[in-house]
Amino acid sequence: MKSGFVAILGRPNVGKSTLLNALTGEKVAIVTAKPQTTRNRIIGVVEVPAHKGTSPAAQIVFVDTPGVHKPGSQLDRRMLQEVHEALESRDLVLVLADATRRIQFDSDPTHDPKSKNRKPNWASEDEFLFSLVRKLDCPVFLVLTKIDLVRKDQLLPLIESLTRQYNFAQVIPVSARKRDGLDVLVRKIVDVLPKGERFYPKDQYTDQPIRFMVAELIRESILIETGEEVPYAAAVVIEQFEEPEAPARPGKRPLTGISAVIYCERDGQKAILIGKGGTKLKAIGTGARRKIESLLGTQVYLELRVIVEPGWRDSSGFVDSLDWRRQLEKLGGEGEQ
Repeated sequence: MKSGFVAILGRPNVGKSTLLNALTGEKVAIVTAKPQTTRNRIIGVVEVPAHKGTSPAAQIVFVDTPGVHKPGSQLDRRMLQEVHEALESRDLVLVLADATRRIQFDSDPTHDPKSKNRKPNWASEDEFLFSLVRKLDCPVFLVLTKIDLVRKDQLLPLIESLTRQYNFAQVIPVSARKRDGLDVLVRKIVDVLPKGERFYPKDQYTDQPIRFMVAELIRESILIETGEEVPYAAAVVIEQFEEPEAPARPGKRPLTGISAVIYCERDGQKAILIGKGGTKLKAIGTGARRKIESLLGTQVYLELRVIVEPGWRDSSGFVDSLDWRRQLEKLGGEGEQ
């Protein structure tokens, strides 16, 4: 058997979470059209059955990372730290590139990306991404996403531009939406993974706790329901999560009670989140509740409230408190008291 960790790397909004969900067959990560939707490392586990005489069984542990961009706040720096931590323990890295957008690099004709004496030049976000890639000492695949949205003759110039920046072990075009190229991608990944045992039980598809997934579904609803400014200033923390009891009447689904806080940075953002007469908060709650009920398989009573936490994105203490791993440690400590 083979097993290993595969880090998914890319600029914001290249379809990393969409690809992860397509590969696992589960909603492991929230997906919206807005960039910087992913803020944490998210693991998705894929079991690959053995093919007679061609390849052994494998467990691929995909690690979806926040979109790589130059940090401007403490939250951005925390997201970049998540990327670096994902790259510390990996057997393979997938660099995703959106086939529909133009990749920009240093236009200097003397630019030599392979030169050891080359000085850092963050003339573009793409340069920043490739500065991370060039430091890697493991196989790196280039995965072109959203190929269903472009003509095939448009792919070759993009591939040529990207392969001038790095000598990729494989170049694989895919469409997660149409599942085109995913089987090839999985097969190529298995080929380079080392032999080993499973890291996770065979039926487990993510390491995320339910509380975090619920918080993310609420944040996804915020991203969908609000405009450009508010989503990036919003954070969600689950205050209470009451496990469902058996229903009193046969045929009725159990009820899960959830209370969550939406943090924002300014009073104006709070007003937008609540909306006139509470209509926006109700829409956010309704959209989130439906997805949470699908996740949990129960009825859900969801209570939301909005709190202004000025400048939270630049508060290292607050940003660290949003890490679900720290939240679990806190909950464990409270349980021991």
